[in-house]
Order: sequence, then C-alpha cells, then structure tokens
Amino acid sequence: MSEICGLVVHRNRVVISGATGFVGKNTGRFLARNGFDVVALARKGRTDFGKTLKTQDLTEKNLVRHLKGSTAFLHLIGTGRQTAENDYETVNVNLTKNAVALCKRAGIGKIVYLSGLGVNKKSTLGYFISKFKAEQEIIHSGLDYTIFRPSYIIGRGDQLSRTLSSQIYHHGVVVIPGSGKYRLQPIFVYDVAQVIMKAISGRQFSRKIIDLVGLQTVTYNRFVRDLVGKAKIKHVDFEKSYHDALVSASSPFGVDDLSILVGNYVGNHRKLASLSRIAFTGYDKMLEACSLS
Repeated sequence: MSEICGLVVHRNRVVISGATGFVGKNTGRFLARNGFDVVALARKGRTDFGKTLKTQDLTEKNLVRHLKGSTAFLHLIGTGRQTAENDYETVNVNLTKNAVALCKRAGIGKIVYLSGLGVNKKSTLGYFISKFKAEQEIIHSGLDYTIFRPSYIIGRGDQLSRTLSSQIYHHGVVVIPGSGKYRLQPIFVYDVAQVIMKAISGRQFSRKIIDLVGLQTVTYNRFVRDLVGKAKIKHVDFEKSYHDALVSASSPFGVDDLSILVGNYVGNHRKLASLSRIAFTGYDKMLEACSLS
C-alpha cells in the first residue's frame, strides 16, 4: 500500500464485476490464491474468495469507499443473448460506461475488459456492435486498459459445455447446427486467469487489444465429439437452428450465438504467448477438465 497525490493505493487490491460468473469465479479464486485482495461485485449470491459487494448497475454511491485506490478493475459483466429485460445496449454498453465512471470516482487507473473474438468497427452483428461500442468507451476513457477478445473459454462449468450437457440430459442427443466444419480456438479458464493477472500490472499489456485464444484451432465437429464422448450427435440444417433460435427462448443457441459459432473466428495466439510468457494448457488437458463423457 502506498500514497500517490493523497490517494492511498492498494497495489494488490483488484475489483471484479461479474464475479459470480464462470470467468469471474475462476479468476477471483486464482488471484486470491496468488496474494491479491479481491473485491467481488455481484447482483446476487456470494463468492468464496475476497469480499463480496452487492450492486445492480455499478452506480451505487457506497461502492466508492470500498474500492478507492484499488490497482485494477476487471470488468467481466456481459451478455451474449438478448432478452426484453437484458438487451445488449443495457448490459454490454451502459454497464461498461458505469464501470469506467466508477473507476474514475474510486481512483482506479487500470481497467481490464473481456470483449469478443471477431469484434471490429465493421461488425454488423448486434452482439459485436455492442462489444465494439464498449471497447470505445474504455479506449477513450483516459484510463490505462487491456482489452481481451476471447474465443470460447473452457473449463468445468463453462457455458458451451453446459449447453452440450443440457442437450444430452433433456434430449439424449447433441445437435450440431449445419456442417460443424467451422472453427474454434478454445482457451482454458485457468490460462485466462493467469493472463489477466499478468495484465493487471504488466506494462507490456498497457493500452492494448489482444486476442485471448488457445494453442489449437479445432472444428466444432471435433470439439463436440471430443467433449461428449459416446453421446449421440445429430446434424441439423442451419436454417432450422436459426429459426428455432428466433422463435424459442428454449433453443440451445441464440441468434447471435449461431452467427458467432459459424463465423470461423480465430486469433493471434503467438502475440498472446509472447506478451504473457505463460505455459498454455494443451487441448487434451483442457478437455479433461470439462469432459462430459
């Protein structure tokens, strides 16, 4: 702990929004085990690491006194599927604006944000547009930042694995939309936690946008077969999957989920490896951690 221009700076205190989500929980636990004082922000529930503060939209006045002088703010709140209550603008854009404002009020100089692989200013997909707008809020905030654009983050309890598991449980079969030849570049959640820890204070991550992707690129066909083992798999016409996503909230994939899945988005792992200098988890070991077979 030190004092800069009258502000007490807690060099090992990190704030995590969306701390009860899959990435938030795993990152929070990892940081706590590695000597960080973690403050978890969540709408409901509690974490098994650090101190949990309740917040609805990151604007509550009482937050500032608890967060003042923290080293970094990890903004992990986001949604990949719209509903009437939680649309992209409200969750992905407006909450990012609120996170930036909170950082400024609390004197937090660094923000780390999870965007999405494939996001760019020419995006026409609603989800990508919202993520790009959120990125711009951060870039023009005056704060130091690291923006990660992740592929599918994999580990026990990840969203994609849960979707596949739910299909097996409810229908006895895993559905693959279309050909399944589109590619993924999955990354292990503990690798993500390590990279984020490096980004908190590593100057090499300052004011950068970085693809957060794993070592290996695989087709969705292969990923599903490797993950579900002997479970039955069925290919479904992509147009039918898209129609189901449009008309049914119970569809395993949302409209934008499908568009992202078939988008063939792959990233620059070499850059990530060069900056982070960590030993990334291999594909097979990653699968072992979340196997459904």
